[in-house]
Amino acid sequence: MKQSRREFVRIFFMASQAAIASRFLPASLLAASAPEPKPAGGLNFLIFGDWGRNGEADQTEVAAQMAKAAKEIGAQFIISVGDNFYEYGVASVTDSQWQTSFENVYRDPALQIPWQVILGNHDYRGNCDAQIAYGQTHPRWKIPARYYVRSQPVDAATTADFFYLDTNPLLKSYHLDARMGPEIRAQDVPKQLAWFKTALAASPAQWKMVIGHHPIYSGGEHGDTRELVENILPLLQQHKVQAYFNGHDHDLQHLLAGEVNLFCSGAGSSVRPTRRTAHTKFSQSRSGFTTVALSADKMEIRMIDKQGTLLYTTTVPRISA
Repeated sequence: MKQSRREFVRIFFMASQAAIASRFLPASLLAASAPEPKPAGGLNFLIFGDWGRNGEADQTEVAAQMAKAAKEIGAQFIISVGDNFYEYGVASVTDSQWQTSFENVYRDPALQIPWQVILGNHDYRGNCDAQIAYGQTHPRWKIPARYYVRSQPVDAATTADFFYLDTNPLLKSYHLDARMGPEIRAQDVPKQLAWFKTALAASPAQWKMVIGHHPIYSGGEHGDTRELVENILPLLQQHKVQAYFNGHDHDLQHLLAGEVNLFCSGAGSSVRPTRRTAHTKFSQSRSGFTTVALSADKMEIRMIDKQGTLLYTTTVPRISA
């Protein structure tokens, strides 16, 4: 009995001392002994845009933090929301920018996962077909067409459909812009809109995400895009799309249009000023990217800057209350 009581006192004393010490130890030292967090499952990915600057203007710093985040959440893929190469896209599949702006910058093993890509206005100043063709021999680069849809399983009972749009030809001003080249005027806008309406209506997915280069609403330099407000937003609302992701404005934003969440993640390299609007929930002019963790019932968003600082986090429920 005495031995048991002695052992109890010893254990109690050690536990008490550990509790007291923990009040004075730096949090970083305490955290160092804890096991590393493991991905929670579901569908985890990164999303960013407006990045291809030969490793300059914060691009390399953002890439390093993307690699850390990809490891942390167990990212399965990366979405690029366009303006992949500045200032004039790429000329061909052998353009040197494939190495200087892409392969050599995003070379960390954690980033060697599929990149789901769309085109931006700067890509239209070059050879868009070359970006599509590059993916035929480089499996990391995924852009099968100028617009397309991909279904991704979240769990055994939940699917997410991602609708990748080419918003460039929807902007009427681009058809008059001499910098855009003849490709922009060759695109069939009614055909794309008809495809989008049909694809949305046919989707049985519990999660619906739409990706476009241009913002619908924005507090950034370019502001709202009238053509998307008129032609795209009503479809998102009608079909209960939970989120629209875009770039074009070089910043990080979260806006709300009714029940549709609008996320701007166009801060992959240089940034520009942004402001708050009637739709704004968050807005900051910082180079960075967005992580998404998707489960059956919620989507967790984190916006992270080039130094790894968590700037903003929010949770979007699958079904609004």
